[in-house]
Amino acid sequence: MKRRIVMSMLAGAALLASTLLGTGPAGAADVPAPAAGAPAEFGTDWHDPVTAAPPVQRPAGKSCEVTLAQARFRDFTPYRGTYTPPEGCGARWSKVVLRLDGKVKGRQYDRLGHLHVGGVEIFRTSTPQPSPDGIEWSVEKDVTRYSETFRTSRDVEMLIGNVVDDTYTGVLDVKVTLTFYPGRPDGRSPDRVLTLDGDSALTTPRNSERIVAEVYATGSGGGCEEYWYLTVPEPAPYSCKAGQGPYREVRVSVDGRLAGIAAPFPTVWTGGWSNPFLWYVIPGPRAFDVKPITYDLTPFAGILNDGRPHRVEVSVVGVPEGQAGWSTPVNVLVWQDEQRERVTGKLTVHREGDLTDSSVYTPGSEHRVDTDGAHRLTVGGYVDTSHGRVRTTVSRSLAHASTHRWTDGETRDALEATWSDDESVTVDGRTTRTHRTYTMDGTTTLGAGDRLRTVLALGDRAMTVETRGARRTAWSRLDDTYTGDATYTANVPRDQRRAVGTTSERYRLYGSRGCHDRTLTTAQGAVTGNLSRC
Repeated sequence: MKRRIVMSMLAGAALLASTLLGTGPAGAADVPAPAAGAPAEFGTDWHDPVTAAPPVQRPAGKSCEVTLAQARFRDFTPYRGTYTPPEGCGARWSKVVLRLDGKVKGRQYDRLGHLHVGGVEIFRTSTPQPSPDGIEWSVEKDVTRYSETFRTSRDVEMLIGNVVDDTYTGVLDVKVTLTFYPGRPDGRSPDRVLTLDGDSALTTPRNSERIVAEVYATGSGGGCEEYWYLTVPEPAPYSCKAGQGPYREVRVSVDGRLAGIAAPFPTVWTGGWSNPFLWYVIPGPRAFDVKPITYDLTPFAGILNDGRPHRVEVSVVGVPEGQAGWSTPVNVLVWQDEQRERVTGKLTVHREGDLTDSSVYTPGSEHRVDTDGAHRLTVGGYVDTSHGRVRTTVSRSLAHASTHRWTDGETRDALEATWSDDESVTVDGRTTRTHRTYTMDGTTTLGAGDRLRTVLALGDRAMTVETRGARRTAWSRLDDTYTGDATYTANVPRDQRRAVGTTSERYRLYGSRGCHDRTLTTAQGAVTGNLSRC
């Protein structure tokens, strides 16, 4: 069996990735030739990380900037500071934009980080892996929905856990700012942003008329849950075994009763699939901006509004009992009825379908695990507000299908997987339907001369349609597609890896609010194409 190769490291925990080593000849000649002007192989420097995603749209006119955090992360000591609201920009903003600027040089793994303001998690991210000569990168995020948090002074905590020693020399130098634009936002921002206490208890204002939970769910921090989509059940002879197999589902419950289900996004960090050369310039979808899963809990408002604390708990289906590996911080966004001190209501519908979670192992010269999973949940209820009775029904349907094939010694490892997460939210005749699809199709092989090749395609797609009766009032379509093909010599010093690779990302976002369509291509760390179609 070939020696294991470190796949990724997040929050300081190394992951041994013999799970992703593959077989067959895979030399540099198997990789498409670079475009004219691209280097023959990776050197000591490459282009700074970039993505094809659109920048955050900013309003014209006056703005105010506040530095939220500035630190050099060498270990697991968090940055702590104090946020003070901006002067001269009022207390109502049409938009608030977070921006992280970072730089690092030398050698370092990918790391996972978070940023809290007043205990509210407003940003979760991971880091790129540096070149010896150093890289810089930036991330922007619209954080307008946390405006209530920003209206008063708050404690700030930021941590990107890191390890710096004689081998891993990269110090993560980051600065985070908030830019405020005065005015009214396009939609009504939450009146309150709450967090759970140490006992997972939540007490909402008694006049809450809409309640939404968001969960920054990440499988990370060491062990197989960082690449949960590759885990297998017993008795399959694979180095990552976990419970029934790779089906995962992030659940929210209220007082022990299931309130929401969702499919986690299969994030691939910048050391993923045993091949950092795939991610040096273009990261995988969502790797730098981890999006929270949202759950509309409004059907439970009649229960939550009684003035008493209620247990709101998050669990991940499929993780073996007692095993760590998932982080699931929760924010709760609340919209209040300003005309009433108390909003009453009732949970009227609660229908849960049977959970399907089947992983079938087929032995052979090429081992195989086929997984099928599915689950449905519908909840409904009403609240009696100052503007009448408002009924909300939330339906969600999840499905997962994957085929995982590998050879003895895991010298060839392949996965083809699709996840779907369909959600429908109806509020008094207005319906928002969202169809989400995540895809992963990859193969890693370890061939002659320890040449390790990874070919991988990732997809993040969503179609959202808003209707009132039979009339469509708004729509959007997202299609973020990444492809990569990279080869290097394993088990040798860095300067002897002879690494080559090509990557691309096309990010398309169409809808009633406009169009963005951009494609980036790279070869050996050089950007070889940048095409906009809108």
